[in-house]
Amino acid sequence: MRHVLKTILAIAPLLPACGDSVQGKDPTDTGGPTGLDTLSSVGSETSTDSTASGGASEAGTATEGGSEGSATAVTVTTSEPPTTTATTGPDETTTSTSTSTTFPMTSTSLPDTTGFDPPECDPVMKATIRDFRSSHPDFETFGGDSAYEGLVQQDLGPDKKPVYAHPGGTPQTTGPAEFAQWYNDTPDVNMAFEIDIPLTEVSPGQFTYQNNAFFPIDDQGWGNEGNPHNFHFTTEIHTEFTYQGGEVFTFTGDDDLWLFINGKLAIDLGGLHPQLTDTIDLDTNAGYLGITIGQNYSMDIFHAERHTNESNFRIDTSIQCFVIPG
Repeated sequence: MRHVLKTILAIAPLLPACGDSVQGKDPTDTGGPTGLDTLSSVGSETSTDSTASGGASEAGTATEGGSEGSATAVTVTTSEPPTTTATTGPDETTTSTSTSTTFPMTSTSLPDTTGFDPPECDPVMKATIRDFRSSHPDFETFGGDSAYEGLVQQDLGPDKKPVYAHPGGTPQTTGPAEFAQWYNDTPDVNMAFEIDIPLTEVSPGQFTYQNNAFFPIDDQGWGNEGNPHNFHFTTEIHTEFTYQGGEVFTFTGDDDLWLFINGKLAIDLGGLHPQLTDTIDLDTNAGYLGITIGQNYSMDIFHAERHTNESNFRIDTSIQCFVIPG
């Protein structure tokens, strides 16, 4: 018995105490654990801190001892949500917007608002001359020494002709039927011819046509009828101009002369008379004529040479641009 107890006491330090979780080892043993009953408990914890793009993760591994000498490894992984550092302002995400402005291509030339190219100024007026026989009741019948105003109405007719202002005859005319032939083509009564009335710039901004022997159809039409010139005819001119301000128009001549601007009677030198002069100031009469600076207006001229002796026809004006109506 004594020998048994000695043996037990000798080996007791080498046996693990009851409940110990760690097996004793021989310090000289480099191999794995040995013994009849082995209870192993291995504990390890791994902590990894990783910071990338505002995120962090931590991993832990724990081993718990199980029954009957077996061990089960349990791995616990803990992930934290990414964190974003707040900036000043309500929106944590900044969006950059690029704005591109594109301008349409433009032309340096102005568009034509009228739909056609503006006409060029023409210093030549186009006139219609109508030749009458001396036997016409309004020719070689009347005479006078002064203008007889009021033979025609103040407004030009819708046919662009002067409107006779009386129901019958006057001291200077036979009546409306005969007067209607003056500026209308009438078979076996008159013959029409086209001529030019050229204006010449005699000084800066001043234009003139002057003819003290205005006989444009000598030996034409019904002929001179035994006279040195053809004295029996009418003259009709239609033109347009741009009112620029400051213009005047002057006519000098015999016999009848009516000037209409914008359809309004501007000069009235009707009747048989020697050479007379009258002037219209466009600025002074702009209200009556209904004209505005910068606008285009019509000008209509009606003349008659009704008696032998003289024929004078003169225009003086500061209107710088006349245009033949299209």
